[in-house]
Parts: sequence; structure tokens; C-alpha cells
Amino acid sequence: MEAVCLNSEPVFDEGEDYEDEGDCTIDGDDELSENQSKREPLPPTVGLEFDSFDEAYDFYNIYAKEQGFGIRVSNSWFRSKRKERYRAKLSCSSAGFKKKSEANNPRPETRTGCPAMIVIKLVDSKRWRIVEVELEHNHPVSPEIKRFYKSHKRMIVAAEKAQQSEPVKEIHTIKLYRTGVVDAGFDLHSNVNEREGRNPVDHSKHLELKEGDTHALYHYFCRMKLTSPNFFYLMDLDDDGCLRNVFWADARSRAAYNYFYDSIAIDTSSLANKYEIPLISFVGINNHGQSVLLGCGFLGHESVEYFVWMFKAWVTCMQGRPPQVIITDRSKPLQVAVPEVFPQARHCYCLWYIMQRVPEKLGGLDGYEAIKRQLNKAVYDSLKIAEFETSWGDMIKRHGVADNKWLQALYEDREQWVPVFLKDISFLGMIPVKENESFNTFFDGYVHKHTSFKEFLDKYDLVMQRKHLQEAMGDLDSRSSTFELKTRCNFEVQISKLYTKEIFRRFQSEVEGMYSCFHTRQVSVSGAIITYVVKERVEVKGNEKEVRHYEVLYETTQAEVRCICSLFNFKGYLCRHALNVLNYNGVEEIPSKYILPRWSRDYKHRFPVDNVVTEIDVNHPVHLYNNLYKRVIQVVEAGAQSQEHYKLVLQQLHELLNKFSLVDDNLV
Repeated sequence: MEAVCLNSEPVFDEGEDYEDEGDCTIDGDDELSENQSKREPLPPTVGLEFDSFDEAYDFYNIYAKEQGFGIRVSNSWFRSKRKERYRAKLSCSSAGFKKKSEANNPRPETRTGCPAMIVIKLVDSKRWRIVEVELEHNHPVSPEIKRFYKSHKRMIVAAEKAQQSEPVKEIHTIKLYRTGVVDAGFDLHSNVNEREGRNPVDHSKHLELKEGDTHALYHYFCRMKLTSPNFFYLMDLDDDGCLRNVFWADARSRAAYNYFYDSIAIDTSSLANKYEIPLISFVGINNHGQSVLLGCGFLGHESVEYFVWMFKAWVTCMQGRPPQVIITDRSKPLQVAVPEVFPQARHCYCLWYIMQRVPEKLGGLDGYEAIKRQLNKAVYDSLKIAEFETSWGDMIKRHGVADNKWLQALYEDREQWVPVFLKDISFLGMIPVKENESFNTFFDGYVHKHTSFKEFLDKYDLVMQRKHLQEAMGDLDSRSSTFELKTRCNFEVQISKLYTKEIFRRFQSEVEGMYSCFHTRQVSVSGAIITYVVKERVEVKGNEKEVRHYEVLYETTQAEVRCICSLFNFKGYLCRHALNVLNYNGVEEIPSKYILPRWSRDYKHRFPVDNVVTEIDVNHPVHLYNNLYKRVIQVVEAGAQSQEHYKLVLQQLHELLNKFSLVDDNLV
């Protein structure tokens, strides 16, 4: 399921020597369609990787046969102590020139000094990667004469021998590189067909790629693997070689997940809105309150099985560590797939997605505007469950919509999307909980209904660069700016020294809002717990205001505080009502339990990496890479804080690279 199938002549069992050093091995699928076997193989591309030297040689030999030239191994490099080949150059058979012969009748010169070649290199001691490619020849090439090259003749002989025992399919599978942790993670080939109540996967459902889209995906992934070794991707193919699903995450997304994996939104708005590209995005919130991409993919079909594959690919990429909270649309496949892959996570439906569908679902009803107003009131203004139940019931009865199927389904699912039922969940600003709040998708403004696969991939790097620039500017502003204080409240001073600029600005509005609250009154005492009621004047429509009452619980021994509005869980910082009660009780600083480290301006620098990586397999290069990458991020964060830090980091890195060179020299 993670392979790209390319047509070629058959490749066969090891036995004979290469033409100038090699032969071929078979790697095929006898169920692939006739149409698949008629496609031309993709050309060699820098970054393409193979499981062995033989597989790399076979690939280039097959490509050469289709184009009409032969190949040979023109150079090999070996480690002297272990006699292990670690680099090789595969050239066109017309490369170079033969040595002059002193014979009376020397053979005519057939070589032309052709530059066409590929250079392959052993990486991580187990895979061979193409690191250089030259496709142009300085002589004519023709598929009509391809059988006359030695490297091809051995393939024909091997084919004849193989056909005596079993039929050979003309197919060659090139395995695109994927990070090794997938083998230790979920089984992406899990047999969901055998589960009770499931229908078999419809293999006719696949990504509808247009001309140029396949090559765009292929070349993008190869380029990214070459330039970013921690780039991760998986491709899901059906038995006919058709591409069903694709998932990928770049190095920054994988690193960001280590910091911001607590609350995640799975954005499927492109699917819901029937965009040309079936884009699915995994999005978190960074310490500036900005959306951060944690991986994305293309989904071939909106079904449970396809979503399960995508989610397992994502959590495998993130080394099997699931998020705590997952927010999605209410689609039926998602309702099944999310709890199946993430049984320990809290699965909630995005309120904004649901309310955006109100005009579509209810717009044709009599009294639509009145229904909409009462629905908004029930959803956004209810502070207690009883208030919601009463308001919802009044809406249903007054407007006679008890038979509306959509409203019935919403009510049945109310505990997964209505804010009053979600107060014990830490969303950290991932969902809008007020009527005037909105939810912006990560690729908002860059993807429209008719954006093609190729166009999206062309834009992807630009989007990521701009998002990373925004984050870098946020880091710079938070470190170098002096925050403007608008009150004399100690709470404001305290947070100004800790949080990033944007999160401080949001908290500052709550400090200012303390002055719209009045008449903080104690209403009951139960042991160490005191219940207060805080009144606040709030705007309801235009300039109209009304007074609302907010209950706040205060535990005196531990200075714990909780407001009925639950802003701390929804947004990640205390509300004005809770601040009023703390101030009322003479508390001058916000207790540490209500100061979240994830909002700190130096959060990524101070992040405890050891809490994330529990076990490191020293024999597994991917695990080593991931662990080193996380630690190096801390060095980068610290090095970017000043010119002195920057110079010191560069100096130490230079010295470290020199030491690596000395170690490598001792191994040769």
C-alpha cells in the first residue's frame, strides 16, 4: 500500500553477474491490470531510494531498455576495511572511451563519452539513494535497438528461463522512501473488511488525478526527501496500482507536533465543500495562538476505511503518540473512524462547522430568522445544561420543527458540540465558542474550489514559508517588544513577563474586562469552597447591554478557582470573572496551575524533550534522527535570541562537523 508501481520489463532472480557488474531480481504483483503494465516508467529522479544496490541497478536498467540504451557500472567506491560498497556510478554503455588497442585489426570505437548516468549512495547503511542524475545523451537512442545491449540481453535470457516454470508479469515496483517507524507503528494494511458491520473497500474509489498531477506528486516527494531527511510520506495504492490516499508531513510539522499535540483539529472542509482536491489537514495551535500544520493528505473517498488509513498514517508519522482532544466535522465516517484509531482521545464536533450549515439545513423553513436567533441563544448563551435544554425545547415547540431530521441528529449529538457540555475539555482556543468568532482553515485564501493537485503542490511551499515567517515574527516580537500595560492590575504585569505577545493581548482583554464586572457577592460556603456570583454588563445587540450572572467557585486552601463560563478550558487563560474573585480574596498573583507553559515566549526552548521520547533504539537510524532533531530545535531557538548566541552556535556546529569528518576518516 505504500508503493508506486511503474511498468517495465520483468526483473529476475539473482544468479548471473551484472553487465559490467550486475543482474536483476523480480519484484512484481501478478494482479496488476493490463493498463498499468502499458505505462512508461518514470525517469530517474534525485531522492528516489531503493532497498538494495540490485534494486537500484534493475530500475535504471529497465528505464534504459525502454529508452533504448544500455548501462554499466562505471565506478564503485568501497570502504577499505569492510570491503563494503557505499557509492556507485551507473552510466550509459557509451560513456567514456576504450583504451587504445595495439592489435592489428582493433575493433571500432563504439563509445562516445556519453554523460548520461546516475550516482547512487548508501544511506543509513541499508538504503540506496539517487544523489545525481543526468538524462541527456550525446548520441541517438532508440527503443528499436534496445535488445542488442548486453545489460538487456541477460534480462531476456533470464525471462526465458523463468517462463519455463511460471508466467512472468511485466511489472516493476519502485518503493518510494518512507520513514522506518511505520513498521513499528500501526498496521496500515489492517483487514477492516472482516470487521462486523463493515462493507468491503470499493477499490474503484481513488484520487482523480489529471495530466501532470502524478508527476507533480512524485517529483515533490522525491525533492522533499532529498532536501529534508525527516520528511515523511505514505502512498496508498489499490491492487491495480491506482492511488487512493496520500499523506505527508514535513520536518517542521513533525517537530511542531512534539510541542503542540494536546488539542488537534482535523480539517475536512475541502471534502465537505466538494473541492477538486480532497484535502485533509491536521492542525494545532502554537504558543502564539496561530494555526500550525501537523500533516496533511489527499483522501480518495469519504469512507471509514479511507479515514482509518489516513489517521493511522498520521499517528504512525508522529511515532504512535495520539492527541488528547480531536475536533472534526460531524460526518458519519468521521464519527466511526476517529474513536477507532484514537480511542483515548476526546472527540468533539466543531461548533463553527455545524453553525455554518444552518442556512443550508433550515433556510427553507417558515420563520427561519426567528429559529436561527433562538438556536444561537441556546447554543452560545447557555451557562448551564438546564438552560440549554429549556431554550432548545422552546425553539422546537414554538416553531414546530420536532420532525426536522437534522435538528434531531444535532440534539442527539449535543454532548459533543454544544459548549455547555464541553466545559471539562481543554480546547486552548481551537474552537469558537461565541457567535462572533470564526474558524479559519490553515490553507484559507490559498485553496479554492477548482485548485488542482499540481497547483496546490506549487503553492504548498509558499504557504508554509509564510506561516513559518509569521511564527518567526511572533517569536521576535515576543522577545524584543515591551508590552503596553493598560491597567495597574498585578495580573497583567505578571503575564506580560511570561506569555507571547498575542496570548498576552488576549489575556489583557480579560483584565480590562474586570472593570465591566461589578457586585462580586458571596452566596454560599461549603467547607473550603466558597461560591460567588459576579455580575457583568455584556453587549447583546448593537449598543444594547444586559446584566449576566456568573457563578465562580473558589477553594481557599489551594487558591483554586473555576468560573461557570469555563474560559480557562476553552481558551487557555483565566476569565475576568475568575480574576475578580481572586482579586476579591486578596490574591495578587495568578496561581501557577493557571499559567500554561505552552503560551510561554520561550516554550520551545524550555520544552522537556525527555518527556516525549521515552525509548530510543540506537540501532534504528530514524529514531536517532528524530531524537536529535528535537534536541537541535532547542539549540536553534536559543541561538536565534541574540547575535552572541548565534555566533556561538555557528562556532560549535563548525567544530562538531570537523569532528564528524575525523570519525569518518578513521572508518575508511
